[in-house]
Amino acid sequence: MRTLCPLFLLLTLITCGKAPAQGEPPASSPPAKESFRWINPEGTTIATRFMAPEGFERSIYPADGFAYFLRHQPLKPAGSQVYLFNGALKGNQTAHAAVLDMDVGTRDLQQCADAIMRLRAEYLFDAKRYDDIHFNFVSGFKADYRRWRGGERISVKGNRVSWTPSRGATPDYAAFRKYLTMVFSYAGTASLVHELELKSVSDIQVGDVFIRGGSPGHAVIVVDRVVQPETGEVRVLLAQGYMPAQDIHVLRNPSAEDGSPWYKVDEFKDWVRTPEWTFAPDEFRQFSETP
Repeated sequence: MRTLCPLFLLLTLITCGKAPAQGEPPASSPPAKESFRWINPEGTTIATRFMAPEGFERSIYPADGFAYFLRHQPLKPAGSQVYLFNGALKGNQTAHAAVLDMDVGTRDLQQCADAIMRLRAEYLFDAKRYDDIHFNFVSGFKADYRRWRGGERISVKGNRVSWTPSRGATPDYAAFRKYLTMVFSYAGTASLVHELELKSVSDIQVGDVFIRGGSPGHAVIVVDRVVQPETGEVRVLLAQGYMPAQDIHVLRNPSAEDGSPWYKVDEFKDWVRTPEWTFAPDEFRQFSETP
């Protein structure tokens, strides 16, 4: 057996150094990249809970606009579940990424289109734009909050709907909520779809709506938007109410393999797939008065 000289052993140790242990990466290997955190559990609003994708920036909107109002909606604590109007848990707890901290009421009324009308009406009420609050019933009757606020009430007898006098002006928030209850009872996707203007998905903004009118029908609303400055790529967050009436919630993106809740607008060319509904691109609309 050949004996290695001490000089050869010394050169070998100096040249090669310590070999890595089995399964241990070499010291020169770069550290593994951590997965991107899409959710900040400490965030209390849509803007602070959802992290913008790397390289993206949130679109800028005026502080008095509907888009700003939606983006800054308060959220329930991270991990909250979606509840129905009767206090029961929704059967599908896999569709949402966050839950808005807004009550759903105690009746099975605030469903998909109603949730969007609720958000829109709450924004206008908060902005004191009372004359801009109006929604149509499926029958075509215009439920104008200005008249309700002034003290009139809506009478429904069969197919006949009319305004009737009441006890005087009712400008308080409780009366406003009663007005919305009346709207939710007689309006829906079949009526809201005709109040919104058709729009190209290529110009998607916060406050815009994907909606299919009818029975069944459905609607979701854009609640945040980010853009990649160099490429112009746009991504959005979507939210919905559903049936039975339930908490309004920000949706997961079922097509995102990396767990991102953001929807890539470039992928809306053929279909818009959400966890519980699929829309066509031509089912995209906007409120005509959205700032």
